[in-house]
Amino acid sequence: MPALRSLFILLAFLASALPVAARSITDAAGRVVEIPDKVERVLAAGPPASVLVYVLAPEKLVGWVREPKAEEKAFLLPAVRDLPVFGQLTGKGGTANIEAVLAAKPDVIIDAGTVNPTYASLADKVQAQTGIPYILVDGAFARSGAMLRETGAILGVEARAETLAAYADEKLAALEEGLAGIPAEKRPSVYYGRGAEGLETGLSGSINMELLEAVGARNVAAAAGKGGLTAVSLEQILSWRPDVIFAASPKFAKAVRTDPLWAGLEAVKAGRIHVAPTMPFGWIDSPPGVNRLIGVAWLEHTLYPEAFPAALDDEVKAFFKLFYQVELNSEELETLLGKGAAK
Repeated sequence: MPALRSLFILLAFLASALPVAARSITDAAGRVVEIPDKVERVLAAGPPASVLVYVLAPEKLVGWVREPKAEEKAFLLPAVRDLPVFGQLTGKGGTANIEAVLAAKPDVIIDAGTVNPTYASLADKVQAQTGIPYILVDGAFARSGAMLRETGAILGVEARAETLAAYADEKLAALEEGLAGIPAEKRPSVYYGRGAEGLETGLSGSINMELLEAVGARNVAAAAGKGGLTAVSLEQILSWRPDVIFAASPKFAKAVRTDPLWAGLEAVKAGRIHVAPTMPFGWIDSPPGVNRLIGVAWLEHTLYPEAFPAALDDEVKAFFKLFYQVELNSEELETLLGKGAAK
């Protein structure tokens, strides 16, 4: 028996000494990245990638970019609610600790969102610094189906990725078909206010405004130019005269409804001020990831109820079961929609 035990130990040692099977992929920035043949542990570089990995393979997510709030955890699988928090690895607000990242031993790092030379350079830098393969995924909303399939292939969960991607493709095709019957003059101009004061928004071309543009709304902040997120003034918003105001914060929505400074807007007179749902991830934005797919149904219901008469409750339940793998009861559904239902 001692000889047999020694043989097993030797075989185990030889197996561990073998090179890890690897494959080459070309990411969205055109970077050729060597990744393990089997990816079991994934670190998300930013919030959109966190959602992307969670919906595809929650068991492979090693941690969060930011800790989910207590009320958000109720809409996530129990196994991921209390994963470690690493912070954002690159980009605006990067806070991740490299030593903690190395200690987590991820097989790959995935970042999803805008892809440009700056993000490619940051990816190269982190990959060189850590030795961990760093993959950039084009997170444009119109590519939701492709994004799910591409990432699913990297993670080795192609079947689940195809199921989610098919949902995305179907919803976007139905949206396009429905919008085709809505003339331009019936499509509202919209202001989307982020933060408690509501004075942060996205310019034309901002990834944060993609969903509004996808549902045919006209982003009034486009008048201020192209780019990403920006601070604006009350005077600018009043001059843009939006038909509808979407608020990321209930505090901002309350201010718009009650502050006399806003009272002259038609959106206020007509009561077209809506708080966008935010749990467990934002439905319009925050982050600008595949979580926005359920925002399509909410915006259809809010902006064009006659053109899109499908029951919103059923759509929300189906999405949460499919993407987040949680079953919603009536009380939870009310919680989700209570802050954001059209009022």
